[in-house]
Amino acid sequence: MASSHSPQGDKSASVPWLGKKKPLNFGATFGLPWPRGACPSPHTSFVCRDNTGHTIPLQSWTTAFWPDGSVKWSSHAIASTAKVSQDYHVHAQAGAKQSETQAPPIPESAEPGFPRASVSSSGDFVFVDTGQITVTFARSGPRVLSKIVAENGSILGENGHLVLLSQPTTAGEDTPGGSAWNGFESRVDELVVEQSGPVRVVILLRGRHEAKPQSPGVDGQVSWIPFLLRFYLYAGSEAIRIVHTFVYDGDPQASFIRGLGIRFQVPLAGRELYNRHVHIAGVDDGVFSEAAQGLTGLWRDPGAEVRNLQRQGKPTPPISKWNPEFSQLLKWVPSWNDFSLTQLSPDGFDLKKRTKPGQSWVKIPGGTRAAGLAFLGSAHTGGLAVGLRHFWERYPTSLDIRNAAGDIGEITLWLYSPSAEPMDLRPYHDGLGQQTYDDQLEALKITYEDWEEGLGSPYGIARTNEIFVFGLSQPPSPAKTAELADYIRSPPVLVAAPEYIHETAALGQYWASFPHDISASSKGNSSSTIRDHLEFLFQFYHGQIEQRRWYGFWDHGDVMHTYDADRHTWRYDIGGYAWDNSELSPDLWLWLYFLCTGREDVFRVAEALTRHTGEVDAYHIGPYRGLGTRHGVQHWSDSCKQARVSNALYRRIFYFITGGDERTGELLEETLEAENAFLVLDPYRKVRIDRGLYRPNPEAISISLGTDWSALASSWFIEWERKGPQAAWAKKKLLKSMFGIARLKNGFVTGLALYNMHTGQVSPPSGDPENKGVTKVSHLSAMFGLVEICAELIQSFADELPIGFEDAWLDYCRYFNASAEEQIKKYGVSFGRLQLRQGHSRLTAYAASRLADSGLAQCAWQEFNSGDGFDTRVKWRTQLVPPSESLTRVEEAPWISTNITALYGLAAMQNIALLKGVE
Repeated sequence: MASSHSPQGDKSASVPWLGKKKPLNFGATFGLPWPRGACPSPHTSFVCRDNTGHTIPLQSWTTAFWPDGSVKWSSHAIASTAKVSQDYHVHAQAGAKQSETQAPPIPESAEPGFPRASVSSSGDFVFVDTGQITVTFARSGPRVLSKIVAENGSILGENGHLVLLSQPTTAGEDTPGGSAWNGFESRVDELVVEQSGPVRVVILLRGRHEAKPQSPGVDGQVSWIPFLLRFYLYAGSEAIRIVHTFVYDGDPQASFIRGLGIRFQVPLAGRELYNRHVHIAGVDDGVFSEAAQGLTGLWRDPGAEVRNLQRQGKPTPPISKWNPEFSQLLKWVPSWNDFSLTQLSPDGFDLKKRTKPGQSWVKIPGGTRAAGLAFLGSAHTGGLAVGLRHFWERYPTSLDIRNAAGDIGEITLWLYSPSAEPMDLRPYHDGLGQQTYDDQLEALKITYEDWEEGLGSPYGIARTNEIFVFGLSQPPSPAKTAELADYIRSPPVLVAAPEYIHETAALGQYWASFPHDISASSKGNSSSTIRDHLEFLFQFYHGQIEQRRWYGFWDHGDVMHTYDADRHTWRYDIGGYAWDNSELSPDLWLWLYFLCTGREDVFRVAEALTRHTGEVDAYHIGPYRGLGTRHGVQHWSDSCKQARVSNALYRRIFYFITGGDERTGELLEETLEAENAFLVLDPYRKVRIDRGLYRPNPEAISISLGTDWSALASSWFIEWERKGPQAAWAKKKLLKSMFGIARLKNGFVTGLALYNMHTGQVSPPSGDPENKGVTKVSHLSAMFGLVEICAELIQSFADELPIGFEDAWLDYCRYFNASAEEQIKKYGVSFGRLQLRQGHSRLTAYAASRLADSGLAQCAWQEFNSGDGFDTRVKWRTQLVPPSESLTRVEEAPWISTNITALYGLAAMQNIALLKGVE
């Protein structure tokens, strides 16, 4: 069921699991769109039923609003359940007032005795009770998680804290081991209860890493590397999801990060060594499962029952009931204190154990790709399972268990393993003698890298990881361990069907779900053929991620920019041709493809890209906060820092369909500050006629009406629809800037304009103060979200849209790909030789759709098929690289580039959707 509308005005939407339903549900959050006007706010409440019709507890809040104030996106949380429904049905009931931020009480019709998640506090501590575990948080201090207690009162884990190791750069590859490591641990400065139940609780901690006593710190500083930790807990669940974000604020020339992790203690005192258990998830469903003191494989036998119970992780009978001959000799059986799994590449991990520090490690057969989960606990009282999502994809990682034979065991999950080489964030070259802007512009012509001294800094970049902690009252069976590992590797996602999302128009309607009955009249435009090409491109990149090993702590999620056919490899080492960093909107390509298909494999690739580009490719503190970095060999190495890379539109779809992911929400808010960086770093400093004389004026900043304004407008629009703290200011800037663009004689074709940061007003460029008309068109202007944000603005503002704005946009759409004669007739000059005509065919399609112009529709298809992208001559296939020409077995398609792929994909999907019924 996609949606329904009852005569009484009750609206409903079906929300199935994405992909195959998993056997475990520890609670889930999801977003739902609603048509404009369907759900008055705050006079709408929501009810959820499973596929048997049973009402289940639901926590609801609103994440976006239509201009009329009605709900555009609602967010919902369901609790952990023993039985997982195939899908869920959310009913919106108008007339019942519900708070926009606080959850309603759990309905009386819910299952009797269903647990509730609650928050309480006492002094310096905050307590969260899910009905399965109670978790204690300290408001400040070194502990990020003080205690996890089972329902029966057993302490499952305690003293959770972050661990950071560093060493001076001079002790790097030249003098390994030549300097002592410095130790740091977390220091919580602030605790915020963001949601308090009854279904979902979210706790936010902010802090920094502080040097331990006797540690010299980093370059004299005792505090560095700020962090954000969000803890998600659901009613009825023993799971804690932790979203861990850290921001790099160091000097890569002064110190290396050597290790970064989170550590928990597990009480084991009084528990027999043979009843203490270690589980480590391996490859696929494989599990390493042993006791601290093994009772199997020995010369004497304790008895089949004893052996079987130990293997199952259950308490063994009293030792008095064992084989007496075995019991007398038990003291000579060694106990194993420490276990360590290290994943230093995406292709292999090592596993080892030892009896105690100072004794030799014993190797355990390893494997390829560990699932990233470990358990430590006892058969009597249970313990903790700790896991990291993307464990092998974000190598180097480790899982360490220490003191399993002592009174207090430890589990350390290393996000960056200290067994690896130190994290080296220094520039990959020294500038090659580039002294002036002229040198840099000349070098750009060969390596495509925009280098500048001091602007390849990682200061301010971030990385976010997902950690899962399970407080288990008994050791999990190997099968349950495998289920937990599978759960953290691909957490279940609830999302509405593409057809329903499209119907609501909450993510625009410049796309259409697949399959559908669109048939194009122009030769070569059958929707099935285009869908085949779209699938080919997705599967090609999906395969390249694996074959080319686009993995690693900082790299996972991104894709490469351009291919080198001579070397049969992507140009990983050549200036601006290496990592893509959102160039020409691959983020939008993948998210629109997900909306069209509703497929899990597409979602996972798009999600990883969004998590990467929003964190690693952008700055979160410092003078460039809110800006992103142009494509390069290192994600931060290019000196071009622009808002086009950090464009909020690239995160918008993920944010809403996940129910308002809080970390992504922070990234959206950060982009509102991007314009402040224009006063610090002039994006046109190297190409200005008045180079060296220009001084930024906040009341007259020169911006591009394409790449700059599209990013600013996206931030303002999203802030406005979310009703964020700056919503009124954002709407004012949107309207002012659209009004200013509409008043420019040549509208968007003007290219550059002056922007008043205080008011949002857009004025003619400094070279045309009387607005006589300037023509400056770039092939890049519309390729970073301008098409999509203009469509959203025109749809959303409707009658409130400034007069002339839509006309200005439609003119740009009509004339970019028009003939020189048509351009001269309209503007007095031609636009010159422009590129990316295929990608711009979707602009022509948009104009054709808005104007119901079948002639323009035909032009759009002609531009799509004969443009400068993937035309009808392309052979849609890959080829195997000869074994001697590549380090590993790989496939290639030398004609593919990420720029053209993203634009082909966007144009294909948007043309199909926009031109339906126009031809």
